[in-house]
Amino acid sequence: VQLQAFGGGLVQAGDSLRLSCAASGRTFSSYDMGWFRQAPGKERESVAVISESGVTAYADAVKGRFTISRDNAKNTVYLQMNSLKPEDTAAYYCAARRNIMSMWAWGRGTQVTVSS
Repeated sequence: VQLQAFGGGLVQAGDSLRLSCAASGRTFSSYDMGWFRQAPGKERESVAVISESGVTAYADAVKGRFTISRDNAKNTVYLQMNSLKPEDTAAYYCAARRNIMSMWAWGRGTQVTVSS
């Protein structure tokens, strides 16, 4: 599967932003999908994951502010980000895996910068 993330930008604290990730391939619906982020000087971290069955999980830092969703008809996964904070500034990547035992396949990132 090939992945391309869109929707990053420069926003102010408290603003909202929606990231999209378009995936190629006919079997998108069978993949778990995830959003990860990496800030300068920090390791990549998981932000949100949605399973092929629609079960979601979030990092504590974004719970209640971010929502991951998927549209299998459009081969797209979304990350709605509300109440953005400067600490959310990072390159955001979407990823896919066949199942919990598989490695994540990464797409190109999109930069999100939140000014205070």
